[in-house]
Amino acid sequence: MKFNDYDSVYFLGIGGIGMSALARWFRRKGMRVSGYDRTPTPLTYELMDEGMELHFEDKVEFIPGYISKEKTLVVFTPAIPKDHVEHHYLKQQGFTILKRSEVLGLISKDYRTIAVAGTHGKTTTSSMIAHILKSAGKDMVAFLGGITTNYDSNLIMQGEVGKDTIVVAEADEFDRSFLRLFPDIAVVTSADADHLDIYGDHESMLTSFRDFIGQVRKQGTLIIHRSVQSLASANDHVYKKVYQINGGSYSAKNLTAAGGFFKFDLVGPDFKIENISLGIPGFHNVENAIAASIASKAVGVEDSIIKQALGSFKGVKRRFEFVFQKNGRVFIDDYAHHPAEIEAFLKSLKAMYAGKKITVVFQPHLYTRTRDFADGFAKSLSLADTVVMMDIYPARELPIPGVTSDMIFKDITSPTKVRSGKKELISRLESMDMEVVATVGAGDIDTFVKPIKEMMIKRYED
Repeated sequence: MKFNDYDSVYFLGIGGIGMSALARWFRRKGMRVSGYDRTPTPLTYELMDEGMELHFEDKVEFIPGYISKEKTLVVFTPAIPKDHVEHHYLKQQGFTILKRSEVLGLISKDYRTIAVAGTHGKTTTSSMIAHILKSAGKDMVAFLGGITTNYDSNLIMQGEVGKDTIVVAEADEFDRSFLRLFPDIAVVTSADADHLDIYGDHESMLTSFRDFIGQVRKQGTLIIHRSVQSLASANDHVYKKVYQINGGSYSAKNLTAAGGFFKFDLVGPDFKIENISLGIPGFHNVENAIAASIASKAVGVEDSIIKQALGSFKGVKRRFEFVFQKNGRVFIDDYAHHPAEIEAFLKSLKAMYAGKKITVVFQPHLYTRTRDFADGFAKSLSLADTVVMMDIYPARELPIPGVTSDMIFKDITSPTKVRSGKKELISRLESMDMEVVATVGAGDIDTFVKPIKEMMIKRYED
């Protein structure tokens, strides 16, 4: 199929982070863009400000009158429920309907593509790569799974789209979406068990990662974390570059920290970049920077530009995002929603603020993830001094009998732990003396960032 055959695109789930990046792409291409989402958010309001038509009720009568099955492409996210009224209607009417991953695959197939996969780290790593390429003046377009702080967008573009354009794409393992991509350069940051509602077990998920690695084009480059390098053992048609903060072929030497922000030398068998000052905190982000640097070198970016770009990279919103810092009090918001992510986040936080009391407000994301990883969540959250546990955010799922936040809460060993609903969250926090507080989760916990910030300004700014 050819996108030029259509003059409009209609999105079901347009407010999703991956969907909205595609919506912005088609809007930039001059097409008329509209769509449905369940709830209005700051991102959906931005899309409307950019000229897109949105509505928030699943009703056929709200579908714009101008769309037609001959000239409108329909794009949907697998996260929409199976009984979605508009989806069924458009299918019955004979519209061309594609998954988000299919559209991303069609866009990227004609360009040199860097795809970043992993159960965590892919958004920050792909955003770093996009920032480096843009800093280098490369013709590029990046479809990201987060809002970059540098550009305040999840779609980064530079130059005219043509034969020299480089596409940077997140390769999402959910629903096996990344199997639509056939990249020239692939990064695999991690492959911890996740999305077991889709895969059934960890080994099935690992099989999909192996399949994705097998889709890297011949003579392409695979950049893979040392902890999962065995996934690439059978693939001999690519150049393999193994990285880790220490121990990989590419690693960080002379690593020093000041306030959680790192300086290091990136050392590999074919290049060395000295005295990198990373613009964002976290041990895990040193590894993300190593992977991003290797990918950027593979498309011809000079060492000096990589070094400068890593220093000026300001991160991704909701990834270790500093919301408030004053008078020894700190508030950070983070998207972590898997035990391994929470562990990495809290270890970095404790290293940055040694001796300070760490308070974490956590909202579990999905019933299935809570059920499958309750023990891991309890262990990782116990790194905090105080844990405020909220109810599960269901997203696309229906409740599962017996699965609640208490599955995690009962095994947390922190000195203080509190259960809280949404209505009483702010009042509970007001009763605590908070030195370093973090909101953590992938649901709608971000809606509390503003009121918590306002509370901290009121209490601690004077």
